[in-house]
Amino acid sequence: MIKQILGKLPRKLSKSAENREFGGIANPSSNSSTNSRRSDLASNQFGHLNNPVLLGSNLAPSLNHGNKLPQFANLKLNENSVSLSYEALPSFRDVPSSEKQGLFIRKLNLCCVVFDFTDPTKNLKEKDIKRQTLLELVDYVTSANEKFTENFMQEITKMVSVNLFRALMSPTRENKVSESFDMEEEERSMDPAWPHMQIVYEFLLRFVASPETDTKLAKRCIDHSFVLRLLDLFDSEDSREREYLKTILHHVYGKFMVHHPFIRTAINHIFYRFIFETEKHNGITELLEILGSIINGFALPLKEEHKLFLVRVLIPLHKPKCIPMYHQQLSYCITQFVEKDCKLADTVIRGLLKYWPITNSSKEVMFLGELEEVLESTQLAEFQRCMVPLFHQIDCCLNSSHFQTWSSTFYLSPKVKVSVDIIVSSILITVIMFTA
Repeated sequence: MIKQILGKLPRKLSKSAENREFGGIANPSSNSSTNSRRSDLASNQFGHLNNPVLLGSNLAPSLNHGNKLPQFANLKLNENSVSLSYEALPSFRDVPSSEKQGLFIRKLNLCCVVFDFTDPTKNLKEKDIKRQTLLELVDYVTSANEKFTENFMQEITKMVSVNLFRALMSPTRENKVSESFDMEEEERSMDPAWPHMQIVYEFLLRFVASPETDTKLAKRCIDHSFVLRLLDLFDSEDSREREYLKTILHHVYGKFMVHHPFIRTAINHIFYRFIFETEKHNGITELLEILGSIINGFALPLKEEHKLFLVRVLIPLHKPKCIPMYHQQLSYCITQFVEKDCKLADTVIRGLLKYWPITNSSKEVMFLGELEEVLESTQLAEFQRCMVPLFHQIDCCLNSSHFQTWSSTFYLSPKVKVSVDIIVSSILITVIMFTA
């Protein structure tokens, strides 16, 4: 009975527990052991940042922290640690057919390691191994004779994302296009990682264009987020990269019909920002080339959203100062609209007159050339609507002090004169019929 009573009494706390209970200072040995455990946890949690072998492992996604771009792609690799683990995998020719799919996945994971190309003397052996592996992956996708599974597609888009999707390092770049723009003298910086990136782009192009790529499955991997990041890369200063992006996006648009409205809307947003905010973008020319093919495929009659695109995007693209960069492609897109719907000629001509350059004679020559192409497809009824403001602008050009402006206007005036003669003749015929 006494033992039961004593058992219910609170026991005396130990010295260390008493200190913890009342906020006292623990003994030094306990404090040092706690610090050591914390340091071990810290080293286990963040130690993989210094280990490039883990860059392609499951630990890497923990570095994203909500950012769409894979942050581990920008980490610097340690040359010694990579050389110990980065070894070439066997060739597809050296393994039986039953093991090729597994080897394909392993090669994709091997290519997820991104090297530092700013120093050409680093990781030479490893870079060569990766380059050869990428070439083997291109051959494998090109010669594939069975449908790619969804798992394959996920691994493919993962490897492509790690190697291509990155922040373009040009936040302080000034727009080099000025009044004296010369495309031949325009210098563009070339990405030092291009020897590997080019093969990755070729791999992605072959994968998208492959008949073994099932659209219904592939759209889960090549989704809106993937397309947006492709479009972000169009601002690259490397023209070679933009050419690959143009070809790939063209294939994506042709193969994935479900993405058609989204791609057009995303491109529109790029143009809106370029026209009304920054006037700085490296890929306007390539995007207009893609749109030229898209507009060429528009069905008749044109949808209202397509006409709004002409009014809100294409015509205001005459406003930026750097229009010489992309004027040829822009003129082609606008001419396509007029050829498909002649009633749009009045809208286009009035739009050109709205943004007509006043003090830049070289831009005036470009506008006159575009106006000439538009007039080729303009019907008489549409010409009569914009005739008065058009003649006023032509008169100003004829009185220009710059010889290129008035000489180009002389080439334009015969076409206008024919239209005027037709109008005058029709008026005279009408008068004669009424007087008779």
